Amino acid sequence: MAYTYEELRHKTLAQLREIAAGIEEHEAVQGYTQLNKEHLLVAVCKALGVDMHQHHEVKGINKTAVKSRIKELKKKRDEAISAHDHDQLKLIRRNIHNLKRQIHKATV
Repeated sequence: MAYTYEELRHKTLAQLREIAAGIEEHEAVQGYTQLNKEHLLVAVCKALGVDMHQHHEVKGINKTAVKSRIKELKKKRDEAISAHDHDQLKLIRRNIHNLKRQIHKATV
């Protein structure tokens, strides 16, 4: 059975040991009875070829457009810094912050 990282992470130590018992031929799970859950989870993922990195997606907004807007604002920010325009600088930094928060909130 193919597992995902999230499914394996939510299993108990006993369940992970049962899975490891079924894949004895892989060297990563040798000595699985002595491993704690954290180490056993890594070993089982390695043996089964499960990606441990969690991928996130941005839903509901156009991330590319927002990032290009941030790049434009950063150029304006640099200009405001060199011109010593503190009021404009504060507005630009606030806009950049809000756009980054927008991306963060849309990330699933």
